[in-house]
Amino acid sequence: MIRCLFRAVWNGEGSPRSFFRAQEREHSLADAMERLQIANLSLFADQEQLFLYYECMDTPVLPESLLAETGERLAEWPGGAPGRRWVPMTDIFHYQHPVSNSQWARVHKERTPYGRIALLKPEQTASYVYYHYQYQEEKPGDGDKYGMIGMHENVLFFYSELPETITPVLYEGRLKTSLKPENWAKVMEPHFIKWEGAPVGQDIWRKLMLVLEVRCPAERRGAQHA
Repeated sequence: MIRCLFRAVWNGEGSPRSFFRAQEREHSLADAMERLQIANLSLFADQEQLFLYYECMDTPVLPESLLAETGERLAEWPGGAPGRRWVPMTDIFHYQHPVSNSQWARVHKERTPYGRIALLKPEQTASYVYYHYQYQEEKPGDGDKYGMIGMHENVLFFYSELPETITPVLYEGRLKTSLKPENWAKVMEPHFIKWEGAPVGQDIWRKLMLVLEVRCPAERRGAQHA
């Protein structure tokens, strides 16, 4: 099981929601996911910013193979291969990591993907990553099993699912220390650039709009044959 986070910028006419929610496009995406062994895809938006999460059952698959129809509707990102539209976000924190496809299978049939974004002060990047690696390896399983944070440039994307899934981990963390700050929120606050004019409670982590969610039978087959 390979977890993937990507970021893109919408550059087309209309809204991402109307484009991706077209019935024929959803069917095409579901077929691609079935063929490529992809499960649990979620697409979020914040105005023109797009954030993508999905899970590869066996081998890595790029978004271009799943969402080929987006084409030039997405802005091109410099600094990589010509025509690059999706940029990977680095996993800098997760409450758990997959041990096997069967261990990773969902228990909540009625669940909702949930996404948030935050802006990190560039000079605080090392500190933020340090604290989160410490937390991740000292207290694995301390939150939603599927919760993780991806980073690209100074943008943070937090993916999770509601209701939360809290289960024991099947592995030990890599650190035997107990240094995670007890006053976590207070220690974290100076790391962020706050959003101006944000709704109450969203001045640091702003909620994303869920554009699309597609599940695939590949997850069930993976659970059966893992």
